[in-house]
Formats: sequence, C-alpha cells, structure tokens
Amino acid sequence: MDVLGDPVRRRLVELLADGERSAGQLATAVGAEFGISQPAASRHLRVLREAGVVDSEPRGAVRLYSVRPEALDEVERWAHRVRRFWDGHLDALETEIARGRRRRDDD
Repeated sequence: MDVLGDPVRRRLVELLADGERSAGQLATAVGAEFGISQPAASRHLRVLREAGVVDSEPRGAVRLYSVRPEALDEVERWAHRVRRFWDGHLDALETEIARGRRRRDDD
C-alpha cells in the first residue's frame, strides 16, 4: 500500500483501471500531467511492478502493463476499516447537528 502514497503511481494505477496500456502511453500521460520524463515514469512503473500492484508483459517491442486486482485487496480492506470508523463518528456528528437545529428552532 505504501507504493500508492505517491501521486504519480496512484495516477498510473488509475489509468490502468480501464485496461492494459503500453509503457509509452502511460509515460506520455503522466509526463504531461506531472511534468516528468519517460525514464522517471518507467521508474514509477518498476516500483509498482516490484510491489506486485501491476503486471507487465512484453509484446514485441511494446511492454504492456495491467493492474493486478488482488493487489488492491489490501487497499480495499484498509478503506473499509477507515470508512467503518468514520461512518460511526459522522453519524454521531449528524445527530448532534440535528439536535442543535431543533434547539435553535425551539428558541
């Protein structure tokens, strides 16, 4: 999950959510968006590949990348825990806001 802390790597994973893309397509997209070079984009892809977040497959002169969905299971579990924690707190806040409105309307 640490590898997704970087905005460039998160964006690469977002771009791959629609399906596989070539390293060149990915480098062009993040290069334009973040102002990074092709070698820098390749380093980010290597980090994602080594962490098991993406797969890469050479096809002729092109290397295609795709997301490994099972690698995102940890992120999903983390988000579920955080959401469960905050849902209860936000529900309590909503209740307090409603009470405050009722008191204000009663005055």
